[in-house]
This record gives sequence, C-alpha cells and structure tokens, in this order.
Amino acid sequence: MTKANLESLGLTTAAKYLDAFLERAQDQNHTYLSFLNELLEAEVAERQRRNIEVRSKLSRLPHKKTLQEFDFNFQPGVDEKLVKELATMAFVHRAENAVLLGPPGVGKTHLAVGLSMEALSRGISVYFTTLMRMVEDLKRAYENQSLMRRMKVYSSTKLLVIDEVGYLPLDSLGSSLFFQLISARYERGSIILTSNKGFGEWGELLSDPVLATAVLDRLLHHAHIINIRGNSYRLKDRAKTGLYKNIQANV
Repeated sequence: MTKANLESLGLTTAAKYLDAFLERAQDQNHTYLSFLNELLEAEVAERQRRNIEVRSKLSRLPHKKTLQEFDFNFQPGVDEKLVKELATMAFVHRAENAVLLGPPGVGKTHLAVGLSMEALSRGISVYFTTLMRMVEDLKRAYENQSLMRRMKVYSSTKLLVIDEVGYLPLDSLGSSLFFQLISARYERGSIILTSNKGFGEWGELLSDPVLATAVLDRLLHHAHIINIRGNSYRLKDRAKTGLYKNIQANV
C-alpha cells in the first residue's frame, strides 16, 4: 500500500527503493525521521539527475567536457581564478557576460562548455550555438516572417553560448540580426562568447564599424574577458612527443 501511494504521488524512486531503505533502517536501528529523510533524498537526487539530463539535451552542447578536465598547466595564460569565479554562476545571476578570446585550439570552446555544464548542474538553462548557425537560423525566420518567435529561443534562455565568432564575416542582414539579439539580451540574460578575433577586427567581421561598436558596447558593458595566449590545446598530446615542436619549426 505504501509503495502504491508513493507511486501515485509520482515518487517513483522512493517507491523503488522503499523496501531496501526500510530493511537498512531496521538493521541499523535508524529513527523514522532518518529513514524518511534518506528515502526523500534519494528521490530528490534522482529528479535532479533527470532534470540535468533533460536540460543538457536541450542545451545542444557539442560535448560534455568539464572544467575539471581543462589542463590549466598546459595553458597557464588562462586566468584560473577568474574561471573559478565564473563557475559560481554569480555572473549569470547578475546578467553579465563572459568573452573568451584567442586563436583556434587554445581551449575556448572547452571552457565555454565547462561553464555551461556548471550552469546546468545548478538548474540554469543553457543554449549553445555557433554564430553562423544562429544567424542562418534567424535569417530563415526573417524570411518566413517568424523572426520574433525564433528570437525568443535565443533571448529567453538564462545562459546563451555563442561559439566561433569571427571565423566567417557576416553580411548586412546577419550583422543586423546579431545586433538585435545582443540588444535583446542586454542586461537581461548572460552570454558566453568565444572568438578568434580581437575587438578591433569586429568592424570588418560585421561589415559595419558603427554597428560593431554598438554590439561591443552592449556586449562588453558588463563582461568578464579571458584572453588566451598559448599553444593549441588540441595539439597537447603531440607536444609531449615533440611532434608539435617539429611542426612549429617548419612553420
């Protein structure tokens, strides 16, 4: 009867472990309150696990690399103290941004995903996209007269991650849509942005120096900037064998 009542209340994990927890409580002479707490903690833990799993799928993260997997020793130029501060997610609660700059392969995306994983574990909604994928999506919505609906997808999530900014230039429509999104999230929601371009190159990237200034003004007003200068993180294992040094010598 107790198991059936738990299931009818939606406490499926508690119902599943009821007999095992009851047997352990009897063996260890636990109090009724201790037994109940353990049973409910198992239910809460399982719900949190499922919620994180669902949010992780909705986030569209390209992989699940964590901050613990990032090799700060290999990339000493990264401000580890700042990364750990960002990992508290206080910047998200303040609707601030984080901008990761550096050449390809230095770990920008890894850090962005690692911070996203921390956000998901704290119940914060995340959406990951590349700049070009987002812009092309918004262009289609613009042509189909459904721009406002699609814009909400990118503006409503608590943390938006925009990867690979700078690899390809945007045309006038793409730049305008990018500006609209940045404006929509300004002081309302946080952005983690990765780019291989310095801010001085954004005028060329957006094909409009004035628009680039307007975008940067909003993006950087409340922003934490991590400028990564170092070797390619992807070539870390090759560096151990000396192959990377040979590659550098031939460049």
